[in-house]
Amino acid sequence: MKTLIRHALCASFFTSLGLAAAAFAQDATVTISSPADGAKLAATAPIEIVYDATPGPRGDHTHLYVDGDEAAVLRQLKGSHKLEPLASGMHELCIKVVNKNHTPIGVDKCVKVDVQ
Repeated sequence: MKTLIRHALCASFFTSLGLAAAAFAQDATVTISSPADGAKLAATAPIEIVYDATPGPRGDHTHLYVDGDEAAVLRQLKGSHKLEPLASGMHELCIKVVNKNHTPIGVDKCVKVDVQ
């Protein structure tokens, strides 16, 4: 009987570890596939940002920031967004995972681009 209880406790322990691993697998992530970090872009052309996000358990959607200023609310978790042409110079484009109150949860991806 004691052996049976030990086996049941071990199975329960390893099952809970598996559930914890699954919870960590659902953590929030953001990728920007275009433009690439360090890309040189034309000052006369719109900029298309291609992204993919997983909000995780604390996030809801994403926001796009240009040089620290909010530029767009992105409700789709995967897709693209076009920005009007930017002034010449270096710019930082960031996509941040936010909660339902539009507060960043600390998960983001940024790329720096050189507009010429």
